[in-house]
Amino acid sequence: MSEPISLFTKLANIHIRYVTWRRGAKVGSDRFGNVYYRSKDTKAGTRERRWVLYAGEPDASKIPPEWHGWLHHTTKEPLPEGSSAFHKPWQKEHLPNMSGSVQAYRPPGHALAGGKRVPATGDYEPWTPS
Repeated sequence: MSEPISLFTKLANIHIRYVTWRRGAKVGSDRFGNVYYRSKDTKAGTRERRWVLYAGEPDASKIPPEWHGWLHHTTKEPLPEGSSAFHKPWQKEHLPNMSGSVQAYRPPGHALAGGKRVPATGDYEPWTPS
């Protein structure tokens, strides 16, 4: 899922990658290509900083649940990705939010999905002011 990256994001990434090189220790990466870091030095009495470098445009919905919990200090270490011990049979595979993209859901009758909807069944009466 390769997306074009905006100029602003490219310029911001130069600074972010420099700070990450100086102050970050790589923890791991996920199946979407995002790379996760924690701070090398943590002062006494403060929580360690954790961050992610996104693959492509930054979008928080691209973070799988295993890493979301770790980023928000819910777990000390990230859960093993795809671990069957934590995966329930009823759970669906994590997908990023597709709103605003070509893959977004469009119900029948949507202007971008043909614009033709099923005609009303006859039980619909529009409200008209008296």
